[in-house]
Amino acid sequence: MRVLAWVLGCLLLTTGCTVDGSGGGVDRFRMMVPNVPGGGYDVTARTAVSIAERAGLLDDRVAVFNLAGDQGVIALSRLLDESGNGRLAMMMGLGVVGATIASGSGHRVTDGTPIARLLQEPEAVLVPADSPLRDIEDVVRSWRADPGGLGLGGGSAVGGPDHLMTMQLAQAIGIDPHLVRYGTFDGGGALLPALLDARIDVAVSSLVEYAEQIRSGQLRVLAVSGPERVPWVEAPTLTESGIEVIFTNWRGVIAPPGISDADRERLVRLFHDLEQTPEWRDALTENSWTAAFLDGDAFAAFLQSEDERVRDALAELGLG
Repeated sequence: MRVLAWVLGCLLLTTGCTVDGSGGGVDRFRMMVPNVPGGGYDVTARTAVSIAERAGLLDDRVAVFNLAGDQGVIALSRLLDESGNGRLAMMMGLGVVGATIASGSGHRVTDGTPIARLLQEPEAVLVPADSPLRDIEDVVRSWRADPGGLGLGGGSAVGGPDHLMTMQLAQAIGIDPHLVRYGTFDGGGALLPALLDARIDVAVSSLVEYAEQIRSGQLRVLAVSGPERVPWVEAPTLTESGIEVIFTNWRGVIAPPGISDADRERLVRLFHDLEQTPEWRDALTENSWTAAFLDGDAFAAFLQSEDERVRDALAELGLG
């Protein structure tokens, strides 16, 4: 746990730290978030930091910085350009995998140093409180009647979890994915106003990003994509509703390429220690996240398989 305290403590922009834990002026450890504040990556990173503070692992507050753009491709490019920098890491997930492939970027998440996968979570089908779509069956009827007329959107680009989930849902109910009108927004913070302003009719996104709006009644959840219901949400799973779709998103951490073995081991140990805290397990439950910890070589193999899976899925849709 002392390693956790040191590494997260180095996130402080007011305190310099070298990678070996000694004072080092401008040498500071930083955690990069590849989308805008309020998005899923941002919530995950800041939750981890908050837990470290509440658990007494830190003496001071921690800063996390956002570098949004191109659905995570810009942040990934920044990470990869800092080869050998053991003082930088990035929160990432399925959305960044898909964005690199769909955009034709020369960068891949597999080019970085894999640290750990932290969690999985279901997607949700969401509408504003005053939407005429009262349940998932209404969405299916409206969508089938006019596949291009229903506006859907997600906080991830083509190839990201919201997009892949939408296309999988379309295929499951017999709609040609090429006819789907899907709007791309850079994270949940940008998606919410589009839904409330009626620029789209239905949003597909994670629950944690909109917990406040769901609990207040501003948004309604019509269905969730996981294998089981979410306890605090009054909505069925897609499979309960007769739609054979089970879909989960995931999030993890990578570092720049070329970091030392010592830095890699230290970062892996950091997130292993974080994963073991009771506070983190409580956060998983509270946010409807599922523990899905993988580290080191196991996470590297997972990243490679996800890159191949998304590439094949987009090629099938004619988008890869």
